[in-house]
Amino acid sequence: MEYMRVTNENLEKEHICCAISNNKDVQVASKKAWLADRFPEGLVFLKSVERGKCFIEYLPAEMAWVPIKADGYMYIDCLWVSGSFKGHGYSTDLLDACIQDSKEKGKEGLCILGAAKKKPFLADPKFLKHKGFRVSDEAENGIQLWYLPFNEGADKPQFKECARHPHVEEKGYVLYYTSQCPFNAKYVPIVAQTARASGVPFHAIHLSSREEAQNAPTPVTNYALFHDGVYLTNEQMNDKKFLKLIGK
Repeated sequence: MEYMRVTNENLEKEHICCAISNNKDVQVASKKAWLADRFPEGLVFLKSVERGKCFIEYLPAEMAWVPIKADGYMYIDCLWVSGSFKGHGYSTDLLDACIQDSKEKGKEGLCILGAAKKKPFLADPKFLKHKGFRVSDEAENGIQLWYLPFNEGADKPQFKECARHPHVEEKGYVLYYTSQCPFNAKYVPIVAQTARASGVPFHAIHLSSREEAQNAPTPVTNYALFHDGVYLTNEQMNDKKFLKLIGK
């Protein structure tokens, strides 16, 4: 497999793997705008030259849009290999490239979100264990922070206190989300409209800055849905999934 790095120089013409290729689509526009702002902060987006979901996205942990304390580490936003790309070792290729790049940049190690059992849109714990990752911290809702230190003297990454006990005071359905995932640009408004049509209280909170994301009441900021204060899921919803969730 041949890989390429997406940068601000080629961003407009390149397919970004996890959304449709039409640049006029709101999902693509949202994701590419988010990437364009992150590249100067050290974000790396490495993908297969072929179209499909085969890529890794990572950046210095200090710049990550999650509430963690991991100075000197590289944080992996997403490692996604699916469809016909599965089973060929491409996840290992992409992770190895990230490790090499991070070591060359003098990083202490890597960290990534996961869970004891595989959750949608989070790293597979079996793969992480196989690659030498360990759990360094765990929030009350079962979301874990995994890390791969490059030397045993490295400090363990940790969740910030705001993320350890995910909870919100507001009643009804409350969604925290960022523009990192392109699907949010399309489906968050759809779910909000579905909730209004169903007479269900719903409040979407768009985390539009790194500071907001790093101080959010949830370890997962890309998509975190609460109900009556209790954390429910990090799985993106469309109208059908949301209606099923609320029993309609």
